[in-house]
Amino acid sequence: MSNLTYSQSKFVIQNKKGSNKIKFKLINNLIVIPVEINGVELSFLLDTGVSKPIIFNFLNVSDTLKIKNAEKIFLRGLGEGESVEALKSKNNVFRIGDAIKLNQDLYAVYDANLNFAPRLGVPIHGILGFDLFKDLVVEINYSHKYIRITEPNKFKYKDCKKCEKFNIEFYNNKPYINAKVKINNKQIPVKLLIDSGGSDALWLFEDDTLGIVSSNKYFEDFLGHGLSGSVYGKRSKIDEFSLNRFVLKRANVAFPDSTSISFAKKFAGRNGSLAGNILKRFNVIMDYRRATVIFKKNGYFKEEFSYNKSGIELAHNGVRLVKERENSVSNDYGLNNKTGENGTKIIFDTGYKFSLKPAYAIVELRMNSPAQKAGLKNGDIVLYINGKPTHQFSLQEIMYKFYEDDGTKIRLRIDRGGVVLNYSFVLEDFFK
Repeated sequence: MSNLTYSQSKFVIQNKKGSNKIKFKLINNLIVIPVEINGVELSFLLDTGVSKPIIFNFLNVSDTLKIKNAEKIFLRGLGEGESVEALKSKNNVFRIGDAIKLNQDLYAVYDANLNFAPRLGVPIHGILGFDLFKDLVVEINYSHKYIRITEPNKFKYKDCKKCEKFNIEFYNNKPYINAKVKINNKQIPVKLLIDSGGSDALWLFEDDTLGIVSSNKYFEDFLGHGLSGSVYGKRSKIDEFSLNRFVLKRANVAFPDSTSISFAKKFAGRNGSLAGNILKRFNVIMDYRRATVIFKKNGYFKEEFSYNKSGIELAHNGVRLVKERENSVSNDYGLNNKTGENGTKIIFDTGYKFSLKPAYAIVELRMNSPAQKAGLKNGDIVLYINGKPTHQFSLQEIMYKFYEDDGTKIRLRIDRGGVVLNYSFVLEDFFK
């Protein structure tokens, strides 16, 4: 294991308490926090699985940030594609709440495909991990959606009989934890990357010699986007996942294709990743200086492990012009006149307004899924869901409808190349 390395510059909390609480948004099990860089307010994923801050430069953010002292490098991550080109920039000023760092390196990636915003439904300008965690103790309160950052010398541990404490190991400045999985009634110890930047519950790397194998009950699916492209693999269930006395039964698991994780498996001891859909079930204290992580169950712990039963992945796809009815009270004579109980005549002027609304497109469609068998296709723009216009919902609210109970009927009206079509299908629980 490599040792942790510390630069002369670090995050320092600019208040007397040496501690600060910062609210975050929890979107698809991912933590989105406000980060100010060189005076510009941005939204970042808090990702324990990255060693350096990365900005996705699809909006020419670097011009606004006045990125300087840049050198060209190549970054490699999960996915089937090649390394991506990036500019490494030094001497950037980062502010997270009351914490400031005056000399922060960052990497600006110019690949327009590396844009998480369409799939999450909110602007995401970059990802941040190790540089914050190495300097400060970070408490992640998933249940109340805030992080608390504290100077290590000001942090006081409390006695907690309901907590489980683990040692963290580090490899390439990324944290690993030892846990256990139960597969085919066999308890198997596993070493997992703690990955708050992953929205799934658990990823495991198949290994016959260890017994880490998918059950016969699985389906092939899109698993997510890595730095080097899309990741595909199997989705299934395992008997149990356990962090000492905390046991989660019938947990979701994904087994990524070997081609997508060749880079990740360079650390030979790694068996997979512990990600957001399990992490959110705990309030977590990450203390890199003491190489410690503490878990405490929260209200999400007993939440049933569900999954997308439709086979549809949606993403923002620009905007569309929507005609909406507009009712306004008027003193003028109109067609729709009503008389109130007190004899007052109220005249409604019924007109229309046009406004730009988000468009949601199907970007991934699982083979043999209910939606695919119904006839839906990649590129379809979803206009209505169950009789209601999709622009009335956030992307996450629509996606949650695909996680509902087995047998739930979904009705979609879609636009396919200017032709409006209606489809319906029933959600099917593959693992029932």
